[in-house]
Amino acid sequence: MSGVRVVAVVLAAVATVVGVAAFVRGAVVIVRTVRTGRPLPGRWAPVGPRLATLAREVLGHGRFQHRPVVRVAHWVVMVSFPVLVITLLTGYGQLVDPRYGLPLVGHWYPLEWAVEAFAWLGLLGIGALVVVRQRTRPRASQSEGEQRRSRFFGSNQVWAYVVEATVLLVVVAVLVLRSLEYALGVQDGAAWATAAHFPLTAWLGGAWTGAAPATLETAVVVVALVKILVSMAWFVVVGLLPTMGVAWHRFLAVVNVYARREPDGAPALGPLVPLRDAAGEPLDLTAVEDLPEDARLGVGAVEDLPWKGLLDVATCTECGRCQDQCPAWATGKPLSPKLLTLALRDHAAATAPYVRAARAAGASDEAQADPHLGVDLVGSGVVDADALWACTTCGACVQQCPVDIEHVDTIVDIRRYQTLMESAFPAELGGTFTKLERRGNPWGLPARQRLDWAKGLQFDVPVVGVDVESAAEVDWLFWVGCAGAFEDRAKRTTRAVAELLHAAGTAFAVLGDGETCTGDPARRAGNEALYQMLAAQNVETLTEAGATRVVVTCAHCFNTLSREYPAMGGRFEVVHHTQLLDRLVGEGRLRFAPGVGEDADGATVTYHDPCYLGRHNQVYAPPRELLAAAGVEVAEMPRNRETSFCCGAGGARMWMEETIGERIGTVRAAEAVATGASTIATACPFCTVMLGDGVAAHARAAGDASAPAAADGAASTGTRAPAGPDAPAAARPQVGVPEVADIAVLLLDRLDRG
Repeated sequence: MSGVRVVAVVLAAVATVVGVAAFVRGAVVIVRTVRTGRPLPGRWAPVGPRLATLAREVLGHGRFQHRPVVRVAHWVVMVSFPVLVITLLTGYGQLVDPRYGLPLVGHWYPLEWAVEAFAWLGLLGIGALVVVRQRTRPRASQSEGEQRRSRFFGSNQVWAYVVEATVLLVVVAVLVLRSLEYALGVQDGAAWATAAHFPLTAWLGGAWTGAAPATLETAVVVVALVKILVSMAWFVVVGLLPTMGVAWHRFLAVVNVYARREPDGAPALGPLVPLRDAAGEPLDLTAVEDLPEDARLGVGAVEDLPWKGLLDVATCTECGRCQDQCPAWATGKPLSPKLLTLALRDHAAATAPYVRAARAAGASDEAQADPHLGVDLVGSGVVDADALWACTTCGACVQQCPVDIEHVDTIVDIRRYQTLMESAFPAELGGTFTKLERRGNPWGLPARQRLDWAKGLQFDVPVVGVDVESAAEVDWLFWVGCAGAFEDRAKRTTRAVAELLHAAGTAFAVLGDGETCTGDPARRAGNEALYQMLAAQNVETLTEAGATRVVVTCAHCFNTLSREYPAMGGRFEVVHHTQLLDRLVGEGRLRFAPGVGEDADGATVTYHDPCYLGRHNQVYAPPRELLAAAGVEVAEMPRNRETSFCCGAGGARMWMEETIGERIGTVRAAEAVATGASTIATACPFCTVMLGDGVAAHARAAGDASAPAAADGAASTGTRAPAGPDAPAAARPQVGVPEVADIAVLLLDRLDRG
């Protein structure tokens, strides 16, 4: 061999040993860190559905559906990685013999075509991704507010550039090598040196055919060496940086997607994961006396996370799609799902070695006294308290994440520890918890008022146990909910649904004062004990009432009754009122006259998708079909369906002050007003309240003197007290200010009573 080849072989050998060793070391570190997490049963089976979901998610890139350019570019770069690994193997042989080709498949048409196609596509793809990053990255010349609008704010740009440069250099090296191979083959008169074997590089190789054979051979060796050194340098970098998710995600994402919460591919939304003990088994807090004295409830320290939670944070690509969609971040609050994930990732990586050492030492005094163990995530500042409690649990982060990180479950688990173990929660929640425990509703009103909404109706509303013996005697049990019973704006919805069901000849009954809160606000605020108490009480009540089919008007009640109560033994057929009304319209039992009702002729409506109806439960069509049946024109907001912007009330935020940044409901209301619609239709009482207040605030800010005042307790700081029965009635806003009303109210206005 020539001196150049000898040097190349030596350099490649050394680089390969170092690169592979570094990479293996990084992989071992990640595995050890993930294994410090708590057990989480059920994440490996069933194998078949999980493999099918994995193939569909990875090959289909379904989470990129709203970013078509990025979807295509990322897909070709992803696929080019395993395809072009073949050229890396060829490169080692070319260091010894520039004319080397892999046995059997070295000049196999399909493989050659695939290599060339994905080399060019990879070049175009990485180029497109570089352009996207450069166009949207934050710049030092921008203000912090402007920088925050970039989804790459807070991401490690240097790491991203390393990955992009590596991909760029590798695909360029592959294309140059292919052209050199063609030129060398032409000079040798090889039968495979044709355009059929080099369909996309023969034109480039033609420029080299006049060079001396020795020159071409040296060029092949040098370019092959460069490709190997670049690849091994990347191995070294990622091996030394096991927290470099932008690189490691191409390996970890496969496992993370496979081990997702829902094997069928649904996002980790709807029901929350149960509170688990140290062995990963669900905890029953209704038997709290059976808990061991040293039980840790929720996630207080990073080692309390389940292994999937640690795999989540290690997999984060820092793409910022979650941050880009987060309503808290968009309104100036400190919560970024991405930055929270990165903080947990870095803390886990720094803490894991000490956790393993302490566990190896057993129960020794030295191990138990290690200051690296049991570090309070919130108390230590790893997780900012304001960020933790800013989350509305809307699920936009989970819906957008391309690698299936389960942000909401982790946030609520941290809240559980803070609430149950530290009693560290926003002051407003203390009153809410007390009202839920004593009165069974977050307004703290007596149960005897739960039927006040029915006063004045032209028909009697039967009550189970009073007017009918069992819910089995009627078609549906109407679960009114706390808002529907106590909040003035929600009462309009309750009355409207009752009148529509009556008009359709649908028999229904209510529980009256037998209802109590489903526990949704308690659970999402981390008070799992209170949730389980309320849920157990409701499941017992519903079972004794003989309920099998339940209709609800609140999206949060809908999610809790249908998705969370089965774990408590409550299995009922639960539908949202928009689903049932849509069914009745389809059966011809409800008909509407578009010309009836205030401003019905030519009315334009914009519909706001409630997070717990839409993203959490995938109910998008029925509300829109109802509006179409009522003859109204729907003007969609830019953010709708899966990308709908939260109203700000979820995650128990309905009961907390909003003092940082803009009010989420006001931002969403401004987006709705910008459509020019005369009415903002909702399908959740929380959304009605928040958007109603938001429209009023937006109109006042715009200088509209006719704007209605927000509910009592609202202040110029943007804080808001939940509107109760003593708040001003939510009558139709004055001219120039859009009405905010549930779809059922709009339908009742347009009901054909003939």
